[in-house]
Amino acid sequence: MKLACCAYSYRQYLTAGEMTLEGFLDTCRDLGFDGVELTQYYFPQETDDYLHRIKRECFVRGLDVSGAAVGGNFAHPDAEARAKQIAHVKDWLPKAARLGAPVLRTFAGPQPDGVDLATARGWVIDGLLECAPIAADCGVALALESHGGLTADADGCLALLGPFADEPWVGMNLDFGNFRGDVYAQYEACAPLAITTHVKETFRAGQGREDVELIDYRRVVRTMREVGYRGYMAIEYESPGDPMIGVDRFAAYLRGCIEDA
Repeated sequence: MKLACCAYSYRQYLTAGEMTLEGFLDTCRDLGFDGVELTQYYFPQETDDYLHRIKRECFVRGLDVSGAAVGGNFAHPDAEARAKQIAHVKDWLPKAARLGAPVLRTFAGPQPDGVDLATARGWVIDGLLECAPIAADCGVALALESHGGLTADADGCLALLGPFADEPWVGMNLDFGNFRGDVYAQYEACAPLAITTHVKETFRAGQGREDVELIDYRRVVRTMREVGYRGYMAIEYESPGDPMIGVDRFAAYLRGCIEDA
């Protein structure tokens, strides 16, 4: 397994204009990361020239593009708005290819008020089905993240991704920080679907943001190895404090877990 860092980890600097995307790449190089996940939110422009420039800037720094990431809501209750969400993902699949990203992360969205669960899940599955041929044409896998809402637990993720068991271009971005309850059993259930991952320091042990527990990443590494996962663990840093300090510390811990798990 290899370590990457998500641009989202430095969101406070990127959104405030205190760090450029190129500056993010410099930071990841200096911290010894193997790769970077490039989040669409922080691109000042999306022209082919700029995408190719960022691809080159990663290359000359010795960084793989482990993936790209967009938001999304495939369960929006308004059909027109839902179509726009799907169109955004379809637009970014070829952009991810131009960046050299092998995978594009997206979200399912929440279950809308007044909409039954089967209908909401059906909308997400339909959206993924619509995107899958474009993902195949671009050579970029589409990864649905465990990100609350309809993917708040393993059962929800399995219900949405089960229909894609034989689809090589649709899989899961297993975010280890977004489940609650018996998280390790949920990791085991979802691990065979994972084509990429996000790593956070903690998971929520209760309802409040402050009620959290540390994740045992040696146990996580063993779980992922058991299913043959050899891809990226991409840090998505959300802990309190300055990521300029916290990301480096967390990365050192993860390297130790990968080495001696």
